[in-house]
Amino acid sequence: MGAYNQSSEPVVFERDCAAVMVPQGQEVTLPAGQNGYITQALGGSFTVFVDGNLFRIAGADADAIGKEPPPAIVVDDRTSDADVEKLVWEQLRTCFDPEIPVNIVDLGLVYECTLSHRDDGTRKVEVRMTLTAPGCGMGDILVEDVRSKLEAIPTITETDVELVFDPPWNHTMMSDVAKLETGML
Repeated sequence: MGAYNQSSEPVVFERDCAAVMVPQGQEVTLPAGQNGYITQALGGSFTVFVDGNLFRIAGADADAIGKEPPPAIVVDDRTSDADVEKLVWEQLRTCFDPEIPVNIVDLGLVYECTLSHRDDGTRKVEVRMTLTAPGCGMGDILVEDVRSKLEAIPTITETDVELVFDPPWNHTMMSDVAKLETGML
């Protein structure tokens, strides 16, 4: 999964662009004029195959490869906790491992998600999550992806994303949809 194939979309970087090597997690800059192929475009971010390597491009940098960034989320102070919680889970479902075309919720990586109020009336979200493999170099990147996507929800001003490895993740934690998508059903 994740490497160039005939359905990959060719791209040329229109400007220098921050990227993260997959699966190492190393931050790099891909230069303007660089050729590549989009191999995965899910959850507002992109996995791009360039010179034999995979790179993750954040949604905020979509313009560098000629794509639109994800739209802003709109809520107001009267939005109910239930509606905000629904948005939280929708946002979590936009977080993808760059090599696996399944979101972290369906992969079974989110162990707990709690929404609470802060003294100033804003909201806080606490997430306990894991990785498919403890040594995955993308761990910090996925945690930051979760944090930034949750903080994109208006009224959420604090997130606490804890990476845990107990219980250890295994394929039985995946939803049936995820198992079907990955050929494990």
